[in-house]
Amino acid sequence: MTPPPLPLLPHFTGSIRRRCVGLGAAFVVAASLAAGGAVLAQTPAPGGAAPAQAPAPAGDSVVARVNGTDIRQSDLDLAEEDVGQNIPAGTPETRRDWLVNYVADMLVLAKYAETNKFPDSADFKQRLAFARNKALMEAVLRDTGKTALTPQAMSAVYNEAVKQMADEQEVHARHILFRVADANDQNASKEAEAKANATLARVKKGEDFAALAQELTDDPPGKQDGGDLGYFTKDQMVPEFSEVAFKLDKGQISDPVKTAFGWHLIKIEDKRKRQAPEFDQVKDQIETFVTRKAQIDLLNKLRAEAKIERLDKPEPASPAPSDKPAAEPKKN
Repeated sequence: MTPPPLPLLPHFTGSIRRRCVGLGAAFVVAASLAAGGAVLAQTPAPGGAAPAQAPAPAGDSVVARVNGTDIRQSDLDLAEEDVGQNIPAGTPETRRDWLVNYVADMLVLAKYAETNKFPDSADFKQRLAFARNKALMEAVLRDTGKTALTPQAMSAVYNEAVKQMADEQEVHARHILFRVADANDQNASKEAEAKANATLARVKKGEDFAALAQELTDDPPGKQDGGDLGYFTKDQMVPEFSEVAFKLDKGQISDPVKTAFGWHLIKIEDKRKRQAPEFDQVKDQIETFVTRKAQIDLLNKLRAEAKIERLDKPEPASPAPSDKPAAEPKKN
């Protein structure tokens, strides 16, 4: 998997900037594999016994006890991971109280379920098997990602991404937009074009482009920052805009440019090769990439080795035999 370009976009300014996807978004599918909280299901104890507990790691303090069963800090951590955003908002102390009550309720209900033979039902056994498989999947994915996350792997991803962008050009531009709400409204388009030409005439007479943007642009952020779009690469703007912007030299101002948003005047403030971010700026995204890549690679390997059969749909039909008779061999 080739690392996608490092995200270097400044804040989104102007409605014409295309939606940009950073490193992390390349793993939306993979992220779903590792999603979900910890599964707390364990092998059920014999009927009437206390709910099963895993051996506690050293230093894992007991915070509460329910009918002789310890609730440890690690149990609260697992519960918080499992419940996540469903925990009511509050102070750290109230959140902790809520988690203790949550685990206590779980243990009380688990004891009741065991006493009343719930673990003997086919439905429970199926759910337990599913939960166990899900917990095993999550454990493997966590371990795989953790093992892959080495300084060497992260450095390699960063260096490869920087190398890919080494020759990419970017420009720093300002623009003034005269918006056309309906692209099919020819009268509105002509009026916007006329405004753009009139503004261009004022620029040529010496008026400041940024000041005119603050006064006239129909792009709300541009009224605050003088139409400043920051630095961008060619593929980060709509094609009509980029084609003109990247042909202009530093300091030049375009003739009116039409896009789906209306008519623009563009001023080029600077041109340069795209600048690589510092490693620490993209460290979190690189960690995500390395982790998800290792997980995807393992999953793809295991899927390729597995025999996965779909019994709920027919096999793809084999190609029908040709009606043409086989060609006779040529005679010498």
